Amino acid sequence: MSLINRPKQPLDGKYWGIIGVLCLCLFSSCEKSLIEEPKSLVVESFFNTATEVETATNLIYSPLRNNNYAVYEATLECQSDYANGRGSWAPLHVFQGLDDANITRVSDLWRAFYLSIRNANLVIKNAPTGKSISKADVTKYVAEAKFMRAFNYFQLVRNWAGVPLRTESTMDAIDLKRNTADEVYDLIIADLSEAETNLPDNPAVAGRPTKWAAKTMLADVYLTLGKFAESRDKADEVIKSNKFSFVPTTTKADFQTKVWGPDLVSTTEEIFYLKYARQVNQGNYMLWISNHPDTKLFNFGGAYVLYLDVTSAYYKSWNPNDLRKGLWDLINFGLGANTLVSSKFADQLAVSQSGAGNDDPVYGYSDVLLIYAEASGRAGNGPTAAGMEALNKVHRRAYGKAPAVASSIDFNLTDYNAATFLDLVLTERSYEFQLGGKRWLDLKRTGKVKEAILAATGKTVADKHLLWPIPVSEMNYNKGLDPTKDQNPGY
Repeated sequence: MSLINRPKQPLDGKYWGIIGVLCLCLFSSCEKSLIEEPKSLVVESFFNTATEVETATNLIYSPLRNNNYAVYEATLECQSDYANGRGSWAPLHVFQGLDDANITRVSDLWRAFYLSIRNANLVIKNAPTGKSISKADVTKYVAEAKFMRAFNYFQLVRNWAGVPLRTESTMDAIDLKRNTADEVYDLIIADLSEAETNLPDNPAVAGRPTKWAAKTMLADVYLTLGKFAESRDKADEVIKSNKFSFVPTTTKADFQTKVWGPDLVSTTEEIFYLKYARQVNQGNYMLWISNHPDTKLFNFGGAYVLYLDVTSAYYKSWNPNDLRKGLWDLINFGLGANTLVSSKFADQLAVSQSGAGNDDPVYGYSDVLLIYAEASGRAGNGPTAAGMEALNKVHRRAYGKAPAVASSIDFNLTDYNAATFLDLVLTERSYEFQLGGKRWLDLKRTGKVKEAILAATGKTVADKHLLWPIPVSEMNYNKGLDPTKDQNPGY
């Protein structure tokens, strides 16, 4: 049984008892330090059997699932060219750097990522010393821990650039220097390469990472680094596995129920999702962040933090036949009659603000196809037939067409060159990954942030806004960092 792949019904009390004891041991002193030496009780009592190591592995996901990853995605969305932020999130869309409220918000995200890394390091370090666990199980859980360590560092390096590398070999160290971004990426690639080799072909439980999840993230990492041939080839391995396919859609409701619905356990397009369930504080917090009470799609109302403007060039240029456009509802919540809020996620039977059953699609089949489309085009300095077909599959499904069958809505290869095809892929990604926090990162890695924001909003992005500030708490505690030299520019 997996904490992160929680079924859609409650777990038994015995399992939660085990989780509670280990959580208490791991987190009782975390306010003091994220890296202090773990209590001997944890090492001696919870890393000896496969069940105990699995329990420890589950805890790697807890800091992310506890609302933090939804907040992370929403923070990135508010920095995109198309989405505005409301209330305390509004300054993110001013693009002049983070104010105090958002500095605090991203500091909490830093802490969550490093807590998850710490828990991964505990598994990586201690699982091999277990007395009653097979070598195969050790290999599997260490690979999963390394996959998740890479996942966390991938978020850190893209938003903060170089960060201190805390690994199983430096768990007892307090003062660590700031590593370069290249050094962080080296660790990410090494961890994912091991995960790709040692993770299973199929998940034992829905939501567990597999070798295909590792290959997909590697493709994403290579794309970010500009290693386009490597990205293309890694994405192609996933595509040619024939393990994934689109869920057919013909209506907006199909997306809400059959693709991202709250009652789904898994789908044919899922590669790596954060799994949630209708349990208090164990559900997807994004529904509360994005929803508005008037939609009646979430029975706990909503904070409607994110919104679009119906008069924006982005929204007006979006073809109305695209079912994904219909996932934005016109709601007047006090900013005028032109505001749109997302109805991508819906759960009318949620049990709390953070108790919705919808999973978070971190990596799905459309990710692989669009990574392949972009990487193949950039590796070859122009669109390829295979790359265009990969993009068209995503496009067709969004229009209710059969993904693998040529259609009148298809884009034509001869109409695009290297530059215009890249823009086409980025636009398709912006439609496909709404609420996923990917648009801002796409604009950054392609060097299009300032151009896109200026065109969409008329605002000039300050250089300091391109990175988030390293938390003051980290600067104060970690004497390996020099506040005058190691803080990101402008903070």
